[in-house]
Amino acid sequence: DYDNAGSVRPVKNLSGGESFIVSLALALGLSNMASSRVRIDSLFLDEGFGTLDDDVLETALTTLSDLRAGGKLIGIISHIDKIKERIPVKLEVRRVREGVSTISGPGVKVC
Repeated sequence: DYDNAGSVRPVKNLSGGESFIVSLALALGLSNMASSRVRIDSLFLDEGFGTLDDDVLETALTTLSDLRAGGKLIGIISHIDKIKERIPVKLEVRRVREGVSTISGPGVKVC
């Protein structure tokens, strides 16, 4: 830990943002290792970005953007405006009432 004189901290002491970044790094590392045998072209993330400060959020979004540019399909579920602004293709799910939602976006057909 560079912020703690190089000492090792237990995982349980990580903040929410630190835990998210470690989880993201682990997922990216594992998918990279697995891709040497099996091609993995997608990554889905459900929230977690709200715990990140602006600099770390920017780093995470740039990394995900680079993966997308490299041909990966990146799916992100988020309520954070800054993230929604950076996503080029969106599917929006909106609650109509209890138990009923609508979905809109490219390729969505209403039946």
